[in-house]
Amino acid sequence: MKTLYLECGMGAAGDMLLSALYELLPEKEDFLKTMNGLGLPGVHVEAVPTQTCGISGTRMRVTVDGREEGHDHHHHDHDHHHICETAQEPPHCCEHEHDSHGHDHDHDHDHGEGHSHHHASLPHITEVIAGLPLSEGVKKNALEVYSRVAGAESQVHGCPVDQIHFHEVGALDAVADITGVCLALSLLAPDRIAASPVRTGYGHVHCAHGILPVPAPATAILLEGIPTYAGDLEGELCTPTGAALLGQFVQSYGVRPAMTVRQVGYGIGGRELPAANCVRAFWGTDTAGANDIVSELTCNLDDMTGEAVAFACESLLEAGALDVFTVPASMKKGRPGVMLTALCREEREAELAALILKHTTTNGVRICRKVRYILKPGTRTTSTAYGQIAVKTAEGYGVRREKPEYDAVAEAARKYDVPFGQVWTETVKKL
Repeated sequence: MKTLYLECGMGAAGDMLLSALYELLPEKEDFLKTMNGLGLPGVHVEAVPTQTCGISGTRMRVTVDGREEGHDHHHHDHDHHHICETAQEPPHCCEHEHDSHGHDHDHDHDHGEGHSHHHASLPHITEVIAGLPLSEGVKKNALEVYSRVAGAESQVHGCPVDQIHFHEVGALDAVADITGVCLALSLLAPDRIAASPVRTGYGHVHCAHGILPVPAPATAILLEGIPTYAGDLEGELCTPTGAALLGQFVQSYGVRPAMTVRQVGYGIGGRELPAANCVRAFWGTDTAGANDIVSELTCNLDDMTGEAVAFACESLLEAGALDVFTVPASMKKGRPGVMLTALCREEREAELAALILKHTTTNGVRICRKVRYILKPGTRTTSTAYGQIAVKTAEGYGVRREKPEYDAVAEAARKYDVPFGQVWTETVKKL
């Protein structure tokens, strides 16, 4: 089982993740040719051999019209400035969408003579990514990552996503970082992606319009549900783009699993720090062969109605449980009961255990962590007489499965006023 483990002990940024993954690729020159052939206006990607604390690695240098965003004026290598424009208030800047390790920095708008101040909206960036000569899967992931970032910025500023505007230069090198990571992962095709808890740093960052806490507000939103810690280094170690990429791809967090390591990639940040400023990517095979880890929460119930148990199960699913089910059980003194089981990610254990205690009569919840073999899930659409129908896919271990998405079939059946089975059969024929 091909396993990728990302060590984020010095945080995470888009360019550092890209650099670490680049080191794992067997055809590095082909990758750079692809990146520089995407047609992104003025964008050039270069792999620069670099060292941190005596450790050799790679730093991906992304320039737009020969200029590396943030490099001339800031500690950041990439500052993806954004503004939020609303009808109720004048535009304001927060210049804090960035993508590399620049700690304790001062942001400004003084980019020198002739530097463009054009801005790109999310719809424009979406159009750019959609038009790239890449596979649909890579573009889909890139669009979802950028949407995560825009959604977080929207939440921070209290305005609609389509009113978030990114500084044009920052937006382009962010697109390069994001699409580069998505492309590299597509080429590596890991069966399992895991990561360490993410070190965020602590303190404040100085922006032209004020002082923001670390992690920055958008980063904090994007790190929700991901294990993090501040550590003892002052400054910003995790950027919004880094957090969005981890949220998109990482399946589990914790210490490095038992694996046979074949290669280690070092993605080096742009600032010298007391500790090695890098993301390490461990590439190898899971010695156990399993490609996922889940937490299993169980409890026994013998004094609840069927309706109450059903409500508890629904509540757990709504809260993000991967699966919830019950099986008949014989309790003490021969009383009939049920054993309720919920599966979830390790980081959701406490939340779901509290829900079980809230919505059931049990006085305790048992938890164990289990590895499992799972097929990698995905989605696609297929054209039918009833329009485009979403299809669920699952593959791995030499197996590939597809089946129509229930909700899509049901919607088409209602729209065309035909039996559900008729739409289902028509869709299956197209698989």
